Parts: sequence; structure tokens; C-alpha cells
Amino acid sequence: MAPTEISKNTDSIDSLIGIARHVAIIMDGNGRWARARGLPRTAGHKAGVDSVKRVIRSAGEFGIDYLTLFGFSSENWSRPKDEVGALMSMLRAFLRSEIAQLHRENVQIRFIGDRSALAHDIVELIDRAENMTSQNTSLVVMIALSYGGRQELVAAMRSIAVDVAGGVLDPAEISEDTINGRLWTRGIPDPDLIIRTSGEQRISNFLLWQSAYSEFISLDTLWPDFSADDFRRSLQAYSQRERRFGDVTARSIR
Repeated sequence: MAPTEISKNTDSIDSLIGIARHVAIIMDGNGRWARARGLPRTAGHKAGVDSVKRVIRSAGEFGIDYLTLFGFSSENWSRPKDEVGALMSMLRAFLRSEIAQLHRENVQIRFIGDRSALAHDIVELIDRAENMTSQNTSLVVMIALSYGGRQELVAAMRSIAVDVAGGVLDPAEISEDTINGRLWTRGIPDPDLIIRTSGEQRISNFLLWQSAYSEFISLDTLWPDFSADDFRRSLQAYSQRERRFGDVTARSIR
């Protein structure tokens, strides 16, 4: 299946912005962006950080309530040590330099993933960012870091198993709501729209439970080149879809 063709006619986009309450993005293509320019992969990751800042700003302008960014997967730990080290350094720099501004803009920051794999100082910076912004209400930005959808489900199942074994929870009472309450994303609605850049068609172990009925858009654009216009056109394409949620009767997004 080819990547989604996004209309370049944005005349009516203002009336469509904000319809997708929760947008998740698989940020892909940093390495290819750098390679095409004869640059090291780290240069692509640095350019990707600029795109993160740009998309957070755009999400706020578009009236989106929740934005989830797939920043670093549990599988990414297997990358070369120098690349992982550079990514962690960029994360530190982002947390030190950007959180105060996002706080002033009333943005709430949350992180999902396995924090036990992260360096102690990064965990402290994450805790500080979450605590500082916890009461902000204009936009919730979730950054998936050291994250894997299967790992999230394993952690949820273990938590439920402990309660069952301890007699706290009756297995007959386990429901979808029970599982939702044990996920790292608890309290956050499922994504309406998942965007993946760089033309890939994979979900890549991202929000496996939560994306059961999400709409998916794949763009050829590499992540460092992802612009506000790309974001607008993705929202416009989403607004033209009909969501069925397993029913035979289509539910128009509009």
C-alpha cells in the first residue's frame, strides 16, 4: 500500500482543525535525512528535535488536546552505543532547555515507557518536567521513551496478576477498563490518528492496545522535514475518513 496522498488544498483546513482529539506520531526518517545530505546520523536526530518543537507548537495552534510522540523505542537500545549516547545527550538538552518554555505555554508533559533503562539524571529531569507541568491544561504532550507496546502490555498483565494472586481482584471482573487502567497511558484517550513519516507502513510496537481503531496516515516526508503544512494536510485527510469501530454503519468524523 502506498503512503497516503495528502491534498494540498488547505482552504478549508481551519474548519477541520481540532477534530482529532489525540494525534500520535511515529517520527521516522532522521537517519535517511542525514544520509541524503552526506551527514552523520546524529545530524538527522538534531534536525528531528527541531521538528519536535515545531509539531508541539502546531498541535497547540490546531486545538489538539493530546499529542503523543514516539521518541525512542525499547528496541532502539540495540543501536550503536555512540548513536544511543548522542540521542540521550539530546534528550538531556531538550529537557533542560525547553520545558520551562512549554510550561509557560501551559503545556503538560508526560513520559511513557520503561524508565528503569534510563540514566538516573535523565529520570530526574523527566520527573522534574512532569511535576512542573502537571497542572497545565492547553495541551498534553506524551513522549514515548524506552517504550514498547508489548512491554507495556506485559507490565499491565503483571500488575493485574499480582492483584489476582493477592485476592484483590476477581478474574471474572477483569475488563477492558481494567487493562486500560494499568497501561502507561491510563487516563489518556486512545489516539484518533496515527501519523508515520518516511513512507513506512509499520506500527513498530507503538500503542498496540490503544491503536485498535485509530486511523493511520503514512507520509513520504522524512521527520526532519515534517512541517506545519504536513500536519494540517494530515488532519484534513483524517477529517474525510469514516470511522466504523467494527460496526457496519460508518460514523463520519465530521
